[in-house]
Amino acid sequence: MAVKVDYVARETFTNLKRNVFMTTAGVLVVAVSLGLVGGALLLRQGVANATVQWKGGVELSIFLKPEATAQQVDSIRRQLVAMPEVRRTRYCDKRCAFSEFKQIFANEPEFQDAVTADDLPPSYRVVPKTPELTDVIGNQFKDQPGVYKVKYAAKEIKTLLNVTNWLQRGILAIALILLLAASVLILNTIRMAIYSRRREVAVMKLVGATNWFIRVPFMFEGLLQGLVGAAVAFGVVALGRNLLLGAIRHNELFKQFYVTSAEVLGTGTLMILVGVAVGAAGSAIAVNRFLDV
Repeated sequence: MAVKVDYVARETFTNLKRNVFMTTAGVLVVAVSLGLVGGALLLRQGVANATVQWKGGVELSIFLKPEATAQQVDSIRRQLVAMPEVRRTRYCDKRCAFSEFKQIFANEPEFQDAVTADDLPPSYRVVPKTPELTDVIGNQFKDQPGVYKVKYAAKEIKTLLNVTNWLQRGILAIALILLLAASVLILNTIRMAIYSRRREVAVMKLVGATNWFIRVPFMFEGLLQGLVGAAVAFGVVALGRNLLLGAIRHNELFKQFYVTSAEVLGTGTLMILVGVAVGAAGSAIAVNRFLDV
């Protein structure tokens, strides 16, 4: 017995109207759970975008001793050039250091007069390929001959990455639990729809209807619930991203977490696919339990 499109559409919407409250609950749970998933994914992308920008700005400073020999200075330079973790490096001699010192203390001329270029140590300014590599580079030069001190902002970067990683894990864990709850709700909705029509289903099987002929409308019902829930979640996540973008546009720190429209669209596509999969899986399990006995 062939399955016609008009039959599937009619039966699907009839089932949805009969169980409107359960259907609404299933859609809302899918929307909330996928909204959390989408938010976590965009947060991860925002952090990735911010760290990409930091790659060009995070510097590891290797301060040399004033009495460091030319051989020691050149040895450090050659090691930095050979390190695959280093993106680029720049040598700042005593005159460069004194120029920076005068800029920092431009409003304190008395302090400037007390310091000369010979009092300030030269340094190598190193940009690592990724922020996580600052520790690797810094540890290698801490005890090098001629090195006075290694200074970098790795701790702050590491703290930010750790906090965002744990936040993402927490959000995704909650989202997975809610997705499971959504699957159970959809499963129960389909089971109720089949149970309310159990005599009609029995008659259909007696007159020769195949399991697939009976199964398809119910499976399409679950798929539709997942699709609608995912679409609602996508809309909320996209709206939230636009609102946050407007709020952080002029903030020098947080504007680095900018997420592009293409990234939002890619996340939304994934949310739609997951919603459809959850709805279809929940309905398939429910239908099989009633028909394959």
